[in-house]
Amino acid sequence: MKKVLVLEDESSIRSFIVINLRRAGYDVIEAESGEEALEKLQENPDTRVALLDIMLPGIDGFEVCRRIRATNLRIGIIMLTARSQEMDKVTGLMTGADDYVTKPFSPAELTARVDALMRRSGVADETADRINQPPFVLNTRNRTLEKDGQRIKLTQMEYAIMKMFMENPGKALSREEILDLVWGRDYFGELKIVDVNIRRLRLKIEDNATNPAYITTVWGYGYKWEA
Repeated sequence: MKKVLVLEDESSIRSFIVINLRRAGYDVIEAESGEEALEKLQENPDTRVALLDIMLPGIDGFEVCRRIRATNLRIGIIMLTARSQEMDKVTGLMTGADDYVTKPFSPAELTARVDALMRRSGVADETADRINQPPFVLNTRNRTLEKDGQRIKLTQMEYAIMKMFMENPGKALSREEILDLVWGRDYFGELKIVDVNIRRLRLKIEDNATNPAYITTVWGYGYKWEA
C-alpha cells in the first residue's frame, strides 16, 4: 500500500488529514513531533510522501525536511504552511520540499497534491535508457543525472523538471506548461512553485546560478533549456 507520513502537532488538523488520506486509499503514519517523524521514517523506509507542518515543538518542519533530504531524495515532501507565512513557502522549497499546501485546505486539494507526488516517486520509466546532452546525461532507467561524469543529487521533482527540459531542448516553456507537465493538470497550486524549484535546480546544475547557461529565463513567459 502507498504510505504517507503526516507530521502535525495539532491533533484536530492531523485527524482531518489522516481521515481524508485513508479515504483516498493511503496507508497513513502519524507523528506529532519532528523527532517522532524521523523515527517513524526509519521504521517505514517505504514511505513515499511526507506532509510536514512547520511550527512544531522541538525541531521544526524545515529541519525535519533537511534531515530527510540528507539521506532520502526519492520521497516526496509537502510542507503545511499558514496563509500569512509567505516566506515559509519559499524556505520550505529551498530546503528540499517538493510542494506546499496552505492552511486551510480542502480534502480534494490535499489529495491531489499527494497523488501528484506519488506519481513522481513511483516506478522508474523503463521505456527509454538515457538522454545525452553534453555535459549532461539523464538516465531514465534509474532516474539519475550526471554532469561531466559526476552524479548530481536530485529530488524526484527536480528529476522530473530536468527530464521535461531535456525532452524539449531549445523550446520556450511557459510557467503554466511546466506546471502541467511536471505537477499535472489537476494541480491546485501557484505558479511561484515553478520559479522556486527552478532556482533550487540551478544551484545544483549551473556553473554560476546567478548567470545560468542551461536553464535560461524567457522574460515575462517562462524558461528554456539550452541544450
